[in-house]
Amino acid sequence: METIGKIRRRHKVNNESISSIARDLNLSRNTVKKYLKAEMEPAYRRENQPAPKLGAFKETLEKWLDQDSQRPKRERRTAQRLFEDLQREGYAGVYDSVQRFVKQWKSQDRGSQSAFVPLVFSPGDACQFDWSHEQVMLGGMPQVVKVAHFRLAHSRQMYLAAYPRETQEMVFDAHRRAFTFFGGVPVRMIYDNPKTIVESIYSGKARQFNRRFLALANHYLFEPVACTPASGWEKGQVENQVGNVREWLFTPMVRFDTLTELNAWLELRCRELAERAHPTQPEASIAQVFAAEQSTLRPIIAPFDGYLEQSSRVSSTCLVAYDRNRYSVPSEYAGQSVSLRAYADRIQAVANGKVVADHARHFGRERLILDPWHYLPVLEKKPGALRNGAPFQDWVLPAAIGAVKEKLLKSPQGDRAFVEVLLAIRQYGADLVTVACELALEHGTISAPVILNHLHRLLTPGKPAAIDVPKALRLTLEPVADCARYDSLRGGTPCWLN
Repeated sequence: METIGKIRRRHKVNNESISSIARDLNLSRNTVKKYLKAEMEPAYRRENQPAPKLGAFKETLEKWLDQDSQRPKRERRTAQRLFEDLQREGYAGVYDSVQRFVKQWKSQDRGSQSAFVPLVFSPGDACQFDWSHEQVMLGGMPQVVKVAHFRLAHSRQMYLAAYPRETQEMVFDAHRRAFTFFGGVPVRMIYDNPKTIVESIYSGKARQFNRRFLALANHYLFEPVACTPASGWEKGQVENQVGNVREWLFTPMVRFDTLTELNAWLELRCRELAERAHPTQPEASIAQVFAAEQSTLRPIIAPFDGYLEQSSRVSSTCLVAYDRNRYSVPSEYAGQSVSLRAYADRIQAVANGKVVADHARHFGRERLILDPWHYLPVLEKKPGALRNGAPFQDWVLPAAIGAVKEKLLKSPQGDRAFVEVLLAIRQYGADLVTVACELALEHGTISAPVILNHLHRLLTPGKPAAIDVPKALRLTLEPVADCARYDSLRGGTPCWLN
């Protein structure tokens, strides 16, 4: 190619003759003329590249390519994988021959080119849903987050929410957020066939949907529609959105401290991207078409309480296990069974229909999530556990109470004294006890009786102010107490004689 460029430049730019160029480059004049007459840069291509060692394996290779063409794209073998499989069959040739054959086979018109019909959706009719996996930096560490994608098919308004996993409680939370963002619910929701949504796939469009997911659909009154397996064009809008969002929002890698900050940013970006022109109504933006579509969405009566529930027995250390982590519950439920409700962002323990513990959910492993107040009744009986008990090691208390704790624990019986202060918090509240501790610190005497005395004085109502009685109402002659007057009411007989 470099020689061809030289010939064209020397003749067309420097006006050299064909003979001079041919002599200098040691080429025939006909070759120089051929290159000069070509409108485009000529290139030598061999129509049929010989591959003698591949010949005996072409039939096998074609059979494998035909089989792979019937599989989903992600399950098809690459040319390198086919080359390795052929080597196991005895092929002794090079990889280039296999790669060239695969490329030629795929470039042929094999009658399998798919044709599609453009789809039109009426306002409020359908919303498409899909998941994607994206790389982000959270808290300074690279992580893979699962992003839930929603897209209203008419207005093209999208909504994104990121989660640590694709579990069913995440699906519930994503729908709650999306419908809140949209301000209503469409008639249909279009999905793939994940196990969190579809339990069984039958012929045609028949599906056995997950029972808990059907509770979500029945609550919001939308019709769930599952696509044909490996037929992404049935929800092509959200399929394209996944690739676009990765390019627009996650390239280069974004950085946030928490998942909450990431989701707030994603919601903001969804609103900003809606200012683009609508693909089929270029005179209006996506946001304008979406604003008109909102009136056709079904109003949300109440949000769906989306959780997964399982029964768990409380250990003697007041802990219940969920997803390889352990969470504390109040000590009075030790040895009993409670119901655990797993939400996307929290874990609740329920006993007798009442929520007895509520923790932020953690997604690590072998972590202890403890609430010190759950162990307060245990401290009442075993105050010595205050010094080395795991729930109390990083306990954040109000400054005054923390200062009292530090001073009391310096004495041998200080743990028992501080437990009395903690019990007062349970009875009277942290605010009053904090004031009582501040008063004790001001007076310089730190002990449980002193703090409780200050607390009781705070609770005792003050002496009422003296009433200023007008002079006209004051008595000028105060009556003298005479008990004998009461005896006259009883017939004159003194009461002490009866």
